Amino acid sequence: MELNVSNRRHRSVIFASALCFQWGCSSDTNSADNNAATPSNAVSGTTVTGTTVTNGGPATTVTGGTTVTSTGSSNGTTTGNGTTGAGPVTGAGPVTGVGGASAGPTTGDTTTTGGGGASAGPTTGDTGSTTTGSVEPVVLAPLVTSAPGAYWTEGTLTEMAGTATVTVNDSQEAQTWDGFGAAFNEKGWAALTSDAMKAEAITLLFSASEGANFAWGRIPIGASDYGNDRYTLADTGNPRDPEPSGETNRPPADPDLATFSLDRDHELLIPYILAAKAEKPDLRFWASPWTPPVWMKTGFKTNSGADSSQNATRPSFYDGGNFNPTYFEAYANYFVKFVEGYKAEGINIEVVSPQNEPGYDQNYPSCLWSGANYATFVADHLGPKMDALGISIMLGSLSNDMTDFTIASTALANATAKGYFSVVGAQWNTLNKGQLDNLNSGLPYWASEHKCGNYPWESGYSQTPPNDQAYAVESWGYIRDAIKTIGVTSYNAWNMVLDSTGLGIDTTRHWAQDSLLVGNGGTVTKTPTYYVFRHFSQYVQPGAKVVGTQGGDALAFKNPDGSIVVVMYNSGQTTNYTVAVGGKSYQFSMPGSGWATVKYEP
Repeated sequence: MELNVSNRRHRSVIFASALCFQWGCSSDTNSADNNAATPSNAVSGTTVTGTTVTNGGPATTVTGGTTVTSTGSSNGTTTGNGTTGAGPVTGAGPVTGVGGASAGPTTGDTTTTGGGGASAGPTTGDTGSTTTGSVEPVVLAPLVTSAPGAYWTEGTLTEMAGTATVTVNDSQEAQTWDGFGAAFNEKGWAALTSDAMKAEAITLLFSASEGANFAWGRIPIGASDYGNDRYTLADTGNPRDPEPSGETNRPPADPDLATFSLDRDHELLIPYILAAKAEKPDLRFWASPWTPPVWMKTGFKTNSGADSSQNATRPSFYDGGNFNPTYFEAYANYFVKFVEGYKAEGINIEVVSPQNEPGYDQNYPSCLWSGANYATFVADHLGPKMDALGISIMLGSLSNDMTDFTIASTALANATAKGYFSVVGAQWNTLNKGQLDNLNSGLPYWASEHKCGNYPWESGYSQTPPNDQAYAVESWGYIRDAIKTIGVTSYNAWNMVLDSTGLGIDTTRHWAQDSLLVGNGGTVTKTPTYYVFRHFSQYVQPGAKVVGTQGGDALAFKNPDGSIVVVMYNSGQTTNYTVAVGGKSYQFSMPGSGWATVKYEP
């Protein structure tokens, strides 16, 4: 069963009128990314002049100045002028549906008028809003490879008979894909210290033609462990360090939420998110809190998350403690204010999680929940209020495999609470198929947080993030297994951007975490793991079907437009690979210790 949020509830989507934020779009001048929009395809050993894909319609070959009329879901007419498609596109109104190709720009001269486009986002819903922005054709190379020293190299395919290294069986369909995503955190935006860095990072992460084209963004409700410091959206004054008793100086309660404010989010988070949304108007969002306001909790974490036998270095009311059920209703209203406040900014939240890591307290913003409290909160408070707003609820994000499955089981045993859940969110250390299946939830699974790399509890820990090939190979294994073995319908990276230290606000454990991009010294550096995610996320459209493969280390997807995407890893030496797909066989040079994405269009 797959999550299909916009089929379960009606949504409205607001498209930005421009695809570039205030600093403008930038291109990657240091790699082959510049050529992502250059049409290229090859059959029978011959390179075709170009292939134009209009977000959901069939591919149309363009040669020279031929005029092409697309029959795709954009319902527009594309007038080609060479392979870059320099003619106007006239759209046909509101977008309806889920998935489809992304709406990012190409590097050609195509212009767009009106509201046409593919079904690339939430269904136009209760507010009656329609798309007002532009959607341009996106042309992707039929082959791209990555390996140490040569990440993201575009190539061509040669049709050639031979024994297949990887065979795709597109009639063997598994789960429907909801999309790849990643998390917005304050430290990511703060690491981008110039407008040029911000523009480059946003392009690399969200552009359909020049970037990873992420479909989902995760938003923290208040501070995450990668906020710049601790805060919630309803702090009553400046919470002080706890006194030994733990309660005598806890900040006063504010059950009416008179102190609720998004002022802090306007400093970093909201600009970060709006920049991404300007690049990718159909970007979708889910959100989770790391801690409720501290006056909604009792206790705090007194020991070290790194060594429980040691005291916490600097205890905080934000860190740990237990949710106080006295504030069930106030906390549900807190979610309402958050969702409505972000909607007023043009950011439509579709899914909320009641708590990040509900059974895991650490020396960063966190909160413990009992299964009974979690179930009651969802059944009687959060569920009805989110349902009235058309918002779905995630069961999770699960993290502690010793406690979180017990919390989840208790919540699912409450029939009312269970009715409000639309998906189970499991982080890397709870992506266990046996444990997830034993919940008998009947819900799809999301990989809600990718593994962070460079683990301080293991030998060989580095004081700075390695961001190396080894982490990229590790990341490949997690993504592959989550999709192929566990059957997740979405996979979410953790930090998109960090500075060169990789450190969060954990006051006890030094954990220099890896990220997709690194901002340092005025430069944005793409890590090997960034390319692993991009090999999937730029090519695989939401709404795709995961399909069968045989041979090699590979996954395959059949996009809603009929194209088939095959992503492969080769742990050996450079060699020729043959991919059998669609009744044909294509050969290409597969780099050693590297990845390849092949896109086949019938």
